[in-house]
Amino acid sequence: MQATRSTILALDVGTKRIGVAATDLTVRLPQPLTTLQADNNPAQQLQDLATREGAVGLVIGLPRGLDGQETAQTQLVRTFAEQIKIQVNLPQYWQDEAVTSRQAEEELKSRGKPYQKGDIDALSATYILEDFLRDHPEVTA
Repeated sequence: MQATRSTILALDVGTKRIGVAATDLTVRLPQPLTTLQADNNPAQQLQDLATREGAVGLVIGLPRGLDGQETAQTQLVRTFAEQIKIQVNLPQYWQDEAVTSRQAEEELKSRGKPYQKGDIDALSATYILEDFLRDHPEVTA
């Protein structure tokens, strides 16, 4: 059964894991959702999540070098986005993800509670989504 809300999902794509965050566009409060294993049919997992969450779009964090140049990781993420495009038939939006993983790790460390690498990825996706919503206030439900 598909949800009736309008949700945007955000992805922090890595070689091992994909952090996922979500927000309902009427509330616009991004939250970590889950972490997927990159080698476990992520397109199908994303499609299942998109259906369950009532997703209307997918924000993909685009990594770049410190000077804004494209890197091997940038190409990996672009290739991933192309591979999932057919199965996860949602509009895709790019968002710069400069230092979001570092920011997420620092926040989790400051909480003083145990965390796993997947927690960093999901929180990083949340920052990507926050940045996207700030940069694109016109995106609404």
